[in-house]
Amino acid sequence: MAQKFHFSEWKEDKKFFGAIATGQIKSQKVILLKPHTFMNLSGKSVLALKNYYKLDTSHIFLLSDDVDQEFGSCRFREKGSDGGQRGLRDIFNRLGSNDIKRIKFGIKNEFKAHTATEDFVLSRFTKEEYEQLPAIIETGTQKLLENI
Repeated sequence: MAQKFHFSEWKEDKKFFGAIATGQIKSQKVILLKPHTFMNLSGKSVLALKNYYKLDTSHIFLLSDDVDQEFGSCRFREKGSDGGQRGLRDIFNRLGSNDIKRIKFGIKNEFKAHTATEDFVLSRFTKEEYEQLPAIIETGTQKLLENI
């Protein structure tokens, strides 16, 4: 997304516990954040950015994986539960709301049934899955543009 919309280079920013890139989409200033906390502590990074820029949660849009959705699926949600995704749970707890827009990318495949969830989410994509990522990211980008 940063490349597609010609955002700034990613810059490490310790106050946000991650890296940010800035740019514009549909004439709106957009800040992309890649938390460098443990995934289950993503809320620390999101909260720091929210507080620094005095953002309302309605201006936050999350992108996350979903181990219960089939690989390649991409769903938009305006609000809802964390679905067991601990990174989302931490964000919701720290922001005090689960009314946060998000796009969930499915990562479930045939190995999920035989692998502990903790190991599965940290495993690498197969060669075939890796080759599909550009199209999946494009679908997610389109969903973001439709809902921004």
